[in-house]
Amino acid sequence: MFERWLPRIGFLVRIGAAAVWLVAGAAKAVDLAQFHDQVDQYKLLPGSLEAPFAYALPFVEIFVGIYLLLGLLTRVAAIAGTVLLVLFIAAQAQAWARGLVLDCGCFGTLSEDKVGFWTITRDIGLGIPSILLVFFPARYLSLDQLLLGLPDRFRLQTPSAVSN
Repeated sequence: MFERWLPRIGFLVRIGAAAVWLVAGAAKAVDLAQFHDQVDQYKLLPGSLEAPFAYALPFVEIFVGIYLLLGLLTRVAAIAGTVLLVLFIAAQAQAWARGLVLDCGCFGTLSEDKVGFWTITRDIGLGIPSILLVFFPARYLSLDQLLLGLPDRFRLQTPSAVSN
């Protein structure tokens, strides 16, 4: 009985991950100048890379969200999301360790959370769906399944299914 629900649970995980990326990207994209200021506060990038990074990142996040929403190149999008989250967590951790008091910028102007234990913990939690999708791409109701014929890996593997 539980096995029957796994593809639907995987679908919800994929949609949840997509929602995180779409909201985070859109929240930054509506005020790119403000997000650029938030990126500047981290003092991690050389000045010549700061603006291109700040202006491109929201759209990369939106694309990751769209790909996950559609279930197109699900594993690739999940890997991209996981890599981004690792970079975000590392940036927050170094800022916190340096004693910087700044807004994390995770959701643009939607939330003003100071970098610290809770923002890092929250981002780890928000990254769990992307990490799951790297190893178990949920392709129920996806373009991966429809167009590419890729199997849904968010289900229990039976010995006969593994050999196929």
